[in-house]
Amino acid sequence: MTTMLPAVATEGMRSEERIPLSAFQQGRAAFLADRMAVAGLAILVLAVLASIFAPWLTSYDPNIGDTDAYLVPPFSPGHIFGTDNQGRDILARILYGGQLVFPEAVIPVVVASILGMALGLIGGFFRGVFGEIVMRTLDVLFAIPMVLLAIAIAATLGSGPPTVIVSMAVVITPYVARVVATTTAQLRNAPFVDAARCAGFSRWKILRREILPHVIPAVVVYGTTNMGAMIVFAAGFGFLGLGAQPPTADWGAMIAGGMKSLASAPWISTVPGIVIVIVAVAFNYVGDGLRVALDPRLRTRR
Repeated sequence: MTTMLPAVATEGMRSEERIPLSAFQQGRAAFLADRMAVAGLAILVLAVLASIFAPWLTSYDPNIGDTDAYLVPPFSPGHIFGTDNQGRDILARILYGGQLVFPEAVIPVVVASILGMALGLIGGFFRGVFGEIVMRTLDVLFAIPMVLLAIAIAATLGSGPPTVIVSMAVVITPYVARVVATTTAQLRNAPFVDAARCAGFSRWKILRREILPHVIPAVVVYGTTNMGAMIVFAAGFGFLGLGAQPPTADWGAMIAGGMKSLASAPWISTVPGIVIVIVAVAFNYVGDGLRVALDPRLRTRR
C-alpha cells in the first residue's frame, strides 16, 4: 500500500528569497518612478551645468553688444535666441545670468532652512517663555506680506545680489520655522520621545537624536519647492532694479530691458521669461518627487 504524500509547491522553494530594500533604496526607487520629478531633475542639472560652463558654451560676451547685430530675431545664424536692443546675444546672457540666479535661489533657502530648523525646534518643543517668544516673533513676521518685507529689506540694504540673498533668506525663515514647529509639536509627546525621556536623555539630546531626523525630510521637501519660488523672486528683484545692476546679465533685468520693445522684438523679454518658468516648474516637480520619496506613507500609496 503506497502512501500519498501531500503535494509540495516546489516553485516557491526554488525561487530566491527577496532581500528587503533599505529606506534609501525605497526612496530612490519611488523618486525614479516619478517621471516628472526625474525630468525636472534633468532640466535643473543641465541648466546648472550650462551656467557653470557658460564660457565654453558661447563665445559672446554677455555684457558687450555687437553694433552690427541689433535686434537679430531668434534662430538666426550665430544667435539661436536672437539679440537684444544693444546687440548682446540673449543665449549668452541667459547662460551667464544663471550664475547669479541659481545662487540667489539656493543660498537663501539653505540659510533659511538652518535658521528655521533651529527656531522651529525651540518653538515647537519648549513650552516655556523662550518658546513663546520665538513663536510670537514668527507670528509678527507672518503678518507682513512676504513680497513687501523683501522689498523693504532690499530697499534698506541697497541693490545687488547680496541684498537679494539676505532679504529672501529673512522672509523664508518664518515659513520654514512654522513647518518645523508644527512637526516638532506633533512629535514631542510621541511614544519614542517618551521612551527617550525615561532613558534619561536631556531635552537637547532628544531634539538632536529623536526629533531632528523626522524634521529634516520635511525641510528638504519644503526647501526644494521653495527654490522654484526663489527663482521667480530673484527675477522680480532684477526686474525692479534691486538685483544685479546693468550691464550684468540677470534674467529679471533682461525682461525689464525688453519691455519697451515688446511690439517689435518680443523675444528679448519672452525668452528669459520662458526660461524662468521652466526652471521654477522643474524645482516644483523635484520637490514633489522628494516628498513622495521621503514619506513612507506616500510611497506605500504609490
